[in-house]
Amino acid sequence: MILDIYTDVLGYLFWILLFIAMLSPWLSIRSLQRTRLRLIELMERKYGSRVITMIHRQEKIGLLGVPIYRYIDIEDSEAIIRAIRTTPPNIPIMLILHTPGGLVLAASQIAKALKAHPAKKIVVVPHYAMSGGTLIALAADEIIMDPNAVLGPVDPQLGGPSGMYLPAPSIIRAVEIKGKDKVDDQTLILADMAEKAINQVRDLVIELIKDKVGEERAKYIADKLVSGYYTHDYPITVEQLRDMGLKVSTDVPPEVYELMMLYPQARTNRPGIEYLPYPMVPRPTTRETRSDVFLS
Repeated sequence: MILDIYTDVLGYLFWILLFIAMLSPWLSIRSLQRTRLRLIELMERKYGSRVITMIHRQEKIGLLGVPIYRYIDIEDSEAIIRAIRTTPPNIPIMLILHTPGGLVLAASQIAKALKAHPAKKIVVVPHYAMSGGTLIALAADEIIMDPNAVLGPVDPQLGGPSGMYLPAPSIIRAVEIKGKDKVDDQTLILADMAEKAINQVRDLVIELIKDKVGEERAKYIADKLVSGYYTHDYPITVEQLRDMGLKVSTDVPPEVYELMMLYPQARTNRPGIEYLPYPMVPRPTTRETRSDVFLS
């Protein structure tokens, strides 16, 4: 009888613990989300702007280690355009970007919607905003970056054989070097698409920045970013952006760094980096601690 009761209690405990284990990640996510929203609300009151975030972390599935890459997609463009549309025309927008890039279609939609907002637009880049993220940043009236943050080139990438993505400028150059009569039809089609894609993105970049830097400088910047001058993953620093003629500030609001801490990576994939947070509490001197030391 006692053994049966003991077994039943263990069974109940097992199911309770299993339920708690299943519920714990969801509660943790909800708690992080609430903390983020409170901080965003604080920033909106402090800076008088509508704060929108697009934070793309690179994560992996813990069981198999399969990489899952977040990037700018249509769902992102729908959500951000909705946020921009619901922002009153007299309210500035602060968009916090942390992304490796993504679909040209989605990034272009976001950039155009941001550009069209009547009030001031600020894009804040605490770490990096590559490719499509750079395209969105160019739509802002003001770009604020951490001194070590980077943007990237916006040369289009086209799907090639075997699912590989190929830089549009490189496709065109390969055909020019080899000669049109020495490449197959598929390569010629890719080259034609590449040329159109480059022209389309170049025109968009010029449209986004010509009112800030003038048309001639806008054409120069567009050629630099679109035509394959850099490799697609090249990190363009604050100094290089300024040399191109873009106005970039490094006065990142401190709350942005706090916000980034609330978008953690999966714990199993955290890098082996550790440090003591500052400001540190000074250690007591030997004299101060002597009265607390006891010898047996």
